[in-house]
Amino acid sequence: MTIENPVGHMLQPARRTAADRLCEVATGLFYRRGIRAVGVDEIVNETGVTKPTLYRSFASKDDLVATCIRTQMEVVAANWDAIAARLPDDPLGQIRAIVAGFAADIADPAFRGCPATNAAVEFPEQDHPARHASQQCKAAMRDRLYTLARRLDIADPDGLADGLLLLIEGAAGSRHTSATQGPSQALVKSSEMLLAGHMR
Repeated sequence: MTIENPVGHMLQPARRTAADRLCEVATGLFYRRGIRAVGVDEIVNETGVTKPTLYRSFASKDDLVATCIRTQMEVVAANWDAIAARLPDDPLGQIRAIVAGFAADIADPAFRGCPATNAAVEFPEQDHPARHASQQCKAAMRDRLYTLARRLDIADPDGLADGLLLLIEGAAGSRHTSATQGPSQALVKSSEMLLAGHMR
């Protein structure tokens, strides 16, 4: 499935189900215009399926939104897996590759922020499926950075992981208001300074 603007891209499979098409189209619409601004009618019209088909695949629009978020984050996880496979014995190299991937995505002209963060902002209700999916995605990302940082010979690996996450989140957020020439362009440099401070 083709997903807009997660970290990295996956090839589109030869055959897709109606649910796949709905998720792909909805993901693009949600990302470009915001989730609340896009209705079910627009999604089915863009996809070329019927509304009953959508509701056979997803219990509600909220369920579709949560599925889109999880699917986008699965793409991110797959790219992190690819980095881990390429650099299995180099946790520092993995961290640097992950940060570089985020920096590249944030610099993309089509970047509109992290999909999980955007959804969390749109849905402040703690029991909303989209917010729950967003929180799960962020927790998984944090745990993965923790795991990598703990493989380094440093005194405060969890502090390093949280610092990296703050830099990534901050760069993505500042991109909304400061474009590519704002603070987001310093993500890689700032992460290197943070790494150097912890590695001393």
